[in-house]
Amino acid sequence: MKELLNNEYQLTGEIGRGRFGVVYRCYSTVSGDSFACKSIDKRLLSDHTDRECLQKEPKILHILGGNPNIVQIHRLYEDDNYLHMIIDLCDSPDLFDRISNRSGVFSETEAASIFSPLMLAISYCHRLGIAHRDIKPDNVLFDSRGELKLADFGSAEWFAMSDAGMMTGIVGTPYYVAPEVLSGREYNEKVDVWSAGVILYIMLAGVPPFYGDSPAETFEAVLRGNLRFPTRIFKSVSPEVKDLLRKMLCKDVSRRLSAEQVLRHPWVVSGGETRSMADLT
Repeated sequence: MKELLNNEYQLTGEIGRGRFGVVYRCYSTVSGDSFACKSIDKRLLSDHTDRECLQKEPKILHILGGNPNIVQIHRLYEDDNYLHMIIDLCDSPDLFDRISNRSGVFSETEAASIFSPLMLAISYCHRLGIAHRDIKPDNVLFDSRGELKLADFGSAEWFAMSDAGMMTGIVGTPYYVAPEVLSGREYNEKVDVWSAGVILYIMLAGVPPFYGDSPAETFEAVLRGNLRFPTRIFKSVSPEVKDLLRKMLCKDVSRRLSAEQVLRHPWVVSGGETRSMADLT
C-alpha cells in the first residue's frame, strides 16, 4: 500500500505532527496538484477508543465531502501499520496562529468573516447528523486562497444514529468544551455551538471567557458558566455580538441557539456591521 501511495503522490516535507502521526505536504504525480498526507501509525494506538477514532474520521470526511468549508479527503491508503489520508492542503496559518500572532484583537467585521464560514461548516455537519465535538482554533485551517476549512474529525460522532440524538463521553479541549460534556451527562450537537461561541469571544476579547490557572480550574470555570463582559475589554464591542454570545454560551442547552439559528442572528447576517439594538426589534 505504501508503494501505491508513493507511485501516486510524492511527499515533499513535514508540515505538522500529532500524537499518532505526521502530516506531510505532497503532490499528485499525475496532476501535479498539491495536497496534504496525514499518516497515522496504527502501532501507537493504545486503546479501543483511539482505534475507533482512526476508522471513524475517513468515513465522516467522506460523508461531509463537497462542503467548501470542510477539509476534503481525496484518497485513502491503509496497511497493517499505517493509515494515509490524502486531504486538502491548508498551508496558511491556522486560527490558533492568527489569534496568537496578533498584537490586538479582531474587529467585529474581521471576526465575522471567520466566524460565518465556521458556523456554515458546523451547521452542515449538524444537518447530516454529525457533531464535531472538538471545535477549537487549532482545527480551523485556511488554504492558500484564505478559504476556511474545518478539520480533525477524530472526536466526531454520528448523533443522528444515537438514542434520541444524544451522545456521551468526555471529549474536547479545555477552554472550549461545553459544561454539559464535563458534567458527564448526555448531550447533543449544541456542544459545537458552545465551542464556536468561545472562539468568537476570544477573537473579540483576546482572552477566553472561562479559564483558570490549571486545566482543573478551567473546567470548574466552564461548569459554572458565569459569562462576563469586562468593561475594560468590551467597551467598544457592540450590543449585538454580546447578545449572540449570551445565546451561544448559555448553560441551559434548551435555550442555547442551534447552529442554524446562529446563522440567522442579525450580527452574523450583517457580517459584523453593527447597528443599535433598537434596530433589531
